[in-house]
Amino acid sequence: MHFPRTREIVLASTCILLITTWVVVGSAGAEASSDTAKTLSSTWLVRANPPKLVNGAPIFLEVTPPVRLKSLTGTWLGHEVVFDRGSDRTWFALAGVSLETKPGRYPLTLDGISVAGSRSSFRKNLSVGHARYPIIQLTVSKQFTEPSTEQMEKIKEDQDLKHKTFSAVTPEREWSGRFSAPVDAPSSDVFGTRRVFNGATKSVHQGLDYRVGPGTQVAAVNGGTVILARPLYFEGNCVVLDHGQGLLSLYLHLSEIKVKEGERVTRGQLLGLSGATGRATGPHLHIAVRWQGVYLNPATLLGLHLPESQATNSPPPQ
Repeated sequence: MHFPRTREIVLASTCILLITTWVVVGSAGAEASSDTAKTLSSTWLVRANPPKLVNGAPIFLEVTPPVRLKSLTGTWLGHEVVFDRGSDRTWFALAGVSLETKPGRYPLTLDGISVAGSRSSFRKNLSVGHARYPIIQLTVSKQFTEPSTEQMEKIKEDQDLKHKTFSAVTPEREWSGRFSAPVDAPSSDVFGTRRVFNGATKSVHQGLDYRVGPGTQVAAVNGGTVILARPLYFEGNCVVLDHGQGLLSLYLHLSEIKVKEGERVTRGQLLGLSGATGRATGPHLHIAVRWQGVYLNPATLLGLHLPESQATNSPPPQ
């Protein structure tokens, strides 16, 4: 009887089978980890703030690509978005959603060039909801709702001037850090309000009004260049700042203008004094924010946490 020898052979075969099985599983596990690492290394991270986008909202975009880039651009709702380099691999930009944009999901397309010269692209859909804006009734002088022929000529001149002024886009960013309120006062009318003048809907309020008395100092919300500083028919005494990359801020109905066209200003610098010039029902400050031809909610912009300037021409980290 040789059962013990047979038993040893069976046990030895079982051990070999177990060892072989462990090696195969271990190899499979290593391959899965390698695939996972490859997937993680090719992932783009896109963050939008505010996280719940609505029509009329400005957007702060932060993008972390899978590789180090020397440039990054994007396309959003038909607009070109220019990104600036932040810390490490992160890039950032300001963009916006027009009041006319319908609820839905819209693609943000990103195109980058790596430090090695290769191209990389990514697409992410962002959801846009619908904001509910109020309706208010106003009574103003008929000259602002039924202008004469002479007044229409002035309005046409102003429209041509504004078109020329707004069409120029400075490629470099001039703003830095958070945008601050132009006055220390409560708001009296919000962005997006449908304004009914003398019983007829004439416009949508494309800015933010502050309840201030005449002569209140009005400050720049951020750094920029004065591209317009003169009286206009509807806007009254008006100042427009170019913050770069298509972003403008407008200050209307001023009683006095304290800056000149072409002047560089910093955040908090005096631009003028509040008043009631132009189409205004009383003394107040109207501020508007315009991005590439689209008016955005100033209150939302003032609430965004934005990065301070860095050297835009510094080489990317290796």
